[in-house]
Amino acid sequence: MLKHPENIIEIIKSDFKGAFSNPIVIIVLIGLIILPSLYALINIAACWDPYGNTGQVDFAIANLDNGTTFNGEDINVGNELVKTLKDNDKFHWVFVSEKELRDGVYKGDYYAGIIIPRNLSENVVSITTDDPQQAKLEYLVNMKANPVGAKLTDSGSNAVYLALNAKIVEIIDLAAYGKLGELQQGLAAGASKLANGGSQLQAGANKVSSGAAQVSSGESQVKNGASKVEKGVGEVQSGANSVNNGASSVSSGASQVQEGASQVEQGSEELESAVDPSLIPEGPVKEYVSGVGQLSNGTSQVANGAGRLANGSVALAEGSSKLANGSASLANGAGQLANGSVALAEGSLALAAGSEMLSHAAAMGLFSAASSLGASADALSAITGINETLLGDYFYSPIKLERNEVFPVPDYGSQVSPFYLVLSMWVGGLITCALLKPGVSYRTKYTPLEMYAGKLFLFNIMSILQCTVTMLGAHVLGIYIANEPMFLLSSYIVSVVFMTLVYSFVSALGDVGKAIAIVLLVFQISGTGGIYPVEIMAPFFNVANPFLPMTYAITLIREAQLGLVWSNYIPALIILLAIGLATVVVSIIIKEKADKAAHYFEKRLEDSGLF
Repeated sequence: MLKHPENIIEIIKSDFKGAFSNPIVIIVLIGLIILPSLYALINIAACWDPYGNTGQVDFAIANLDNGTTFNGEDINVGNELVKTLKDNDKFHWVFVSEKELRDGVYKGDYYAGIIIPRNLSENVVSITTDDPQQAKLEYLVNMKANPVGAKLTDSGSNAVYLALNAKIVEIIDLAAYGKLGELQQGLAAGASKLANGGSQLQAGANKVSSGAAQVSSGESQVKNGASKVEKGVGEVQSGANSVNNGASSVSSGASQVQEGASQVEQGSEELESAVDPSLIPEGPVKEYVSGVGQLSNGTSQVANGAGRLANGSVALAEGSSKLANGSASLANGAGQLANGSVALAEGSLALAAGSEMLSHAAAMGLFSAASSLGASADALSAITGINETLLGDYFYSPIKLERNEVFPVPDYGSQVSPFYLVLSMWVGGLITCALLKPGVSYRTKYTPLEMYAGKLFLFNIMSILQCTVTMLGAHVLGIYIANEPMFLLSSYIVSVVFMTLVYSFVSALGDVGKAIAIVLLVFQISGTGGIYPVEIMAPFFNVANPFLPMTYAITLIREAQLGLVWSNYIPALIILLAIGLATVVVSIIIKEKADKAAHYFEKRLEDSGLF
């Protein structure tokens, strides 16, 4: 309990009197006020634009490329890379021999170097052939020389790598561009030929259409002729039957004539053998007998002729029958031919109609294909007509990434200043508490609470003065500040809270409290995400991050300085004030209980002559 508030006032007055007691004290206090600001401002100025000063960093290049030919022209990718790098001011490019490069990197004269091989151009151009070879560069980096230097030269090697890849892409795309020109010409020629073919098919379709009309007209004639043929077939068949009947009759009559002829001939022979002309006297019957003999001979001849006539009639009848049968077969064949002619005529008509439709469809398809190819050729013509210089620039960067900065900050120094400003405030509290005595109530008239409260006033005045000097220096340095009032208010809050925290540690625990403040400083440098994202740090720092005061102090300064987001600012302010209040309460309790022990501990350290 606070029984005598006047004692606190008395302690404050005593401290102020002592502060101005002699010039040496004043100089030391001024040094304490200025020193923390130097810690912040020097570090901020030192890294104001580290990536903008890489132009002073030596980066060695050894170009051994022998070159080659591409599209009938000499090309040397290595020389083109060298020209590109000479226009690049990101590093101090040093062009040396291979031996000088290797020795320089080995000795640390160069942080890194790249050797361009002899076959670089040949391998680059091979990408347009059937046997592409990967182009390779040899990158040497001295990891011992400087950890940051090695990382910076990685960006230099990346610049060379990107320039080389851009050249390769340019060669590939220009080759493909040439092929597009050939394709455009081929498409245009193909479109013309397809159009001609379509015209020819269209003309053929017209002819097929005309032929189909003729076939349609001829079909009716064929059908009429086929009908007549069918009728004639019947008549021929009937005639053939009659001829066959007549032939049968002739054959029968011929047989009878043949038989009669045989009888006449026999009778003639009998008559001739019955009368001997030599026995008949001269006179009329001798003449009769002689006439009978002649008659018999004539009859025999007639009989023979009749037999031959009968035989001929039979042969004629048989021939007539065969002729009649052949005529009937011919007539049947003619009928079948007539029927086939009708089917052929109908099929020809259907074929003509189908041919006409197919020809028209094919012609339309060719016209459509010709139109599409022509459109493609026109589109490619627009592409292949582009200026090759502009085309090369496009292929170098076909996609442009538009950078849109949220809460833009003009320089790297302003980006890191929240960390260094907050760090300087913690360091200011630590140095102040290390040099000024927080006071011990043991063997004095003051209670631990009175001593704690009385001395805290002086330490907070020191924190305000330290913060004021730091703010003046930050403005002189020119750091970017988005919200001036909130920046100043937040800086003073952080400075007072940090001084209160460190003072509370030391006031309650003496030198042990100083050790605690130093340990916290060490952890907070890496665990608060001030420079590097805490996510990439060791797992321990990810766990510790929410419990470190500087985590919330950096958030306050960063939000106020670089762009205020209240949903970030207010929670950080509440947690930081809560940490400060909790530390004060715990420290007062500890000081009430352990003030005598802390005095004893410090006395023993002083007695050793080392502290």
